[in-house]
Amino acid sequence: MIEDGATDRGSVTTVRRVGETIRRPAGAWTPAVHALLAHLESAGFTRAPRALGTDGGDEVVSLLHGEPAYSPWPSVLRSTAGVRQLGTWLREYHEAVRDFRPPADARWRGQEEEWRPGLIVRHGDLGPWNSIWHGDRLAGFIDWDFAAPGHALDDLAQLAWYAVPLRPAEKQRRESITGDHALRTRLDALCTAYGARPAAVLDALDAVQSREAARIERLGGRGQEPWATFLARGDADEMRAERSWLRSNRTLLLGTPDA
Repeated sequence: MIEDGATDRGSVTTVRRVGETIRRPAGAWTPAVHALLAHLESAGFTRAPRALGTDGGDEVVSLLHGEPAYSPWPSVLRSTAGVRQLGTWLREYHEAVRDFRPPADARWRGQEEEWRPGLIVRHGDLGPWNSIWHGDRLAGFIDWDFAAPGHALDDLAQLAWYAVPLRPAEKQRRESITGDHALRTRLDALCTAYGARPAAVLDALDAVQSREAARIERLGGRGQEPWATFLARGDADEMRAERSWLRSNRTLLLGTPDA
């Protein structure tokens, strides 16, 4: 866990711990994100940071105690039980956020859709690097900067993409997760804990990967950060390659064509 007074530089922003708070540069999206976090707190959802306002040019949120699941993954995330915890967390988050109505003037980072009935506000960056673990227990997810209106299933698809992981063999080996059976078991565990069909999740992920690659090229081409950085390091091409891998391995991942 980040030490008091220390800073941690990620691929998008730098955060600083001050006591039991985390501070990072605020953006135009910060009021909307804080409204979302305040709603979660009022709904009794405890496994997300609490919004504590701003201090100068920084947003301030509460510290979520635990360790992020950076690569190589901790043993709990390599286990089926850990994957089930991810699915349960996401189901509970979606239940808590379902009746959230964003402020009329809400602005979201990299927003693609306006909120409307039938959409939720997604977390938007559901990778293991944003999951916080306290021993073998999932404490919650941090870094809500990419929260934005979208479809609930797209959150689950993104989580499956990075946490199963539904990625080529070299990315699997990095996390000591290899083989069709292991991927299928982990995908089934995640979907069962959430309450979704694996085939529907793969369909959603195909669309998510296509949209994300296009967004990187569109916003990155305009010089808008962090998408310009993503574009320069080849993320759009990588996503398209991973989409091709997903399509080629669909039957193996499902076990049957329409599981």
